[in-house]
Amino acid sequence: MRVGVPKEIKVHEYRVGMTPASVAELTQAGHEVFVETGAGSGIDFGDDAYTAVGAKILATPQEVFAASDMIVKVKEPQLHEIAWLEPRHTLFTYLHLAADKPQAEALMKSGATCIAYETVTNAQGRLPLLQPMSEVAGRMAVQVGAHYLEKEQGGRGILLGGVPGVAPAKVSILGGGVSGFNAAQMAVGLGADVTIYDVSSTRLAELDALFQNRIKTVYASGAAVARAAENSHLIIGCVLIPGAAAPKLVTREMLKTMKRGSVLVDVAIDQGGCFETSHATTHSDPVYTVEGVIHYCVANMPGAVARTSTFALNNATLPFIVKLAKLGAEGAMRADPHLRNGLNVAGGFITYKAVADDLDLAYRAWE
Repeated sequence: MRVGVPKEIKVHEYRVGMTPASVAELTQAGHEVFVETGAGSGIDFGDDAYTAVGAKILATPQEVFAASDMIVKVKEPQLHEIAWLEPRHTLFTYLHLAADKPQAEALMKSGATCIAYETVTNAQGRLPLLQPMSEVAGRMAVQVGAHYLEKEQGGRGILLGGVPGVAPAKVSILGGGVSGFNAAQMAVGLGADVTIYDVSSTRLAELDALFQNRIKTVYASGAAVARAAENSHLIIGCVLIPGAAAPKLVTREMLKTMKRGSVLVDVAIDQGGCFETSHATTHSDPVYTVEGVIHYCVANMPGAVARTSTFALNNATLPFIVKLAKLGAEGAMRADPHLRNGLNVAGGFITYKAVADDLDLAYRAWE
């Protein structure tokens, strides 16, 4: 198969869909790989690193799309990139369509087969291609939250872990999944007063056992979330409904009860965000303030630590890329129902029910 790796073009996005080591796996198996010049430069992989493992370097993204049967990216394609997709193409990347109707409609119009990292599953029912970036985002959320609590950043002027004789910051984490767990690890490590909220009593029990009473766990009722807003210095939103838009757990009215200079970090912003006042921001302009509360809603948080993120993502995606290259999209999805769960768009239709429902678009099961 001919596989293309274009350069990412979102603001301050330095990750790349395939590292040279990943490319080597394909070229050694007899596949052709086309890489846009400079695609890996943001994480110190020059074009020579790719040519050394058998890739061909092309000058423009249009050339990469034209030469390739499968496009491997990190972030969702922008509208002008979608214009280069054809029905013959397979697109393998993060899509997060439930929060982006224009992209969904453009992908439908392209006729391409679009497989989303974030809805591929495994035998345990988990999301293995979302997990590494959720780990990164969860850990980063505490770093950025601590930073924006500093007074010179407009925050309340609180040290996350406090000092002897002075109480630590109160950190509330909404959602006890992968990103929530990783956020809790970092916050506990810094000495914060941490509470995790979730609607699964089973998961709360697991977290309580894992942290051995170093955190508090609370069932995420509306009243409990309202109390969290009133009492917290930092709230990290880590809610995930696979493929669907995130529920709005913290309302504007709740925001009015929060302490001035408190911080919200919305890890769920790729899926529309879990705070009513959230809207996507970029690394070049990451925060804004509503009702005196700082909002950090960067839609590609892991892009800030691009080298770590790229290696972590490639570790997870490479087995699926190899399978797609060997068998083709249809053959790979017939052989692997977990990969098939990643299919979001094909043949001009939305093929993932939650996305179709959220966007009120035509749904057709792949079968």
